Amino acid sequence: MPLDPQARAVLDAMAAMPSPDFSTLRAADYRAALAAMPPFAPGDPIAAQQDLAIDGAAGPLPARLYRPDDGTSLPLVVYFHGGGFVVCGLDSHDNICRGLARRSGALVLSVDYRLAPEACFPAAADDAVAAVRWAAAHAAQLGADPARIAVAGDSAGGNLAAVACQQLRGSGIALQHQLLLYPYLDCTDAATGSASYRDCAAGYFLSAAELDWYRAQYLANPAHATDVRASPLYQRDLHGLPPATIITAEFDPLRDQGEAYGEALQRAGGNVTVRRWPGQFHGFISMQGVIDAASHALDAAAASLRQAWGGNTGGSGRQEAA
Repeated sequence: MPLDPQARAVLDAMAAMPSPDFSTLRAADYRAALAAMPPFAPGDPIAAQQDLAIDGAAGPLPARLYRPDDGTSLPLVVYFHGGGFVVCGLDSHDNICRGLARRSGALVLSVDYRLAPEACFPAAADDAVAAVRWAAAHAAQLGADPARIAVAGDSAGGNLAAVACQQLRGSGIALQHQLLLYPYLDCTDAATGSASYRDCAAGYFLSAAELDWYRAQYLANPAHATDVRASPLYQRDLHGLPPATIITAEFDPLRDQGEAYGEALQRAGGNVTVRRWPGQFHGFISMQGVIDAASHALDAAAASLRQAWGGNTGGSGRQEAA
């Protein structure tokens, strides 16, 4: 189908702005430019949020805990933000985490993992695994049920959520679900050959040039691209992983790799739901208040979490038709 009219309006507005020159762009400058952009809608009201420090792979990491209500022994979602392993953080994804907490009835722990190029691969992957280990060990202290933990993330954060599931398989941490929102799962040159990568290479928010820049910042050694901790799509053994919900966007260069991962999980016997969101581009779920589909997709994401816990969160939760 064609682009959603609201999505088209966003892209038209972006086209009128100066575009970054990724051949010379510095990570610090891009972070500053993104931080100066007007925020989207703040997200759903919740009972409380708390900034804290958790154990990463190489020291403490900032994190933020979102509490939907005053319930106890709630499910817990460990969330990893997107941004190509280079940009964004707790504040940029605050509205998504608020929405997931409120609508799923779960605690959401958003993790500010180390960013490249200051901390290249495998820093982010190692931090993701360490963060989930920390969350599982401290679930009761957070007010969470240690038997009901899921991981989630968007874009590069979807990569980290998938990596955490793969790396923690057989560890004794029984993750209940993995929610991957337009995930970035293949950092190899082969990814550029997919139909969605070619067809959506420019003009749809996330460009091929930007993806190439992210990859160069993250992978100090290009040979690391085929490491399954960088490209979880390359994991050959996908048996025994948590059930998954994968949401892709029609006009996203990463669409095909997200859907390919869903198909691979299904071939391995996994319980997987893959949903392509029509008329939308990469990152649209963050654009609450501007694109109506952002809220609908967030409803669907939250519903998948509630279903993973049998529809009983012990909290207030919210579900609406997508």
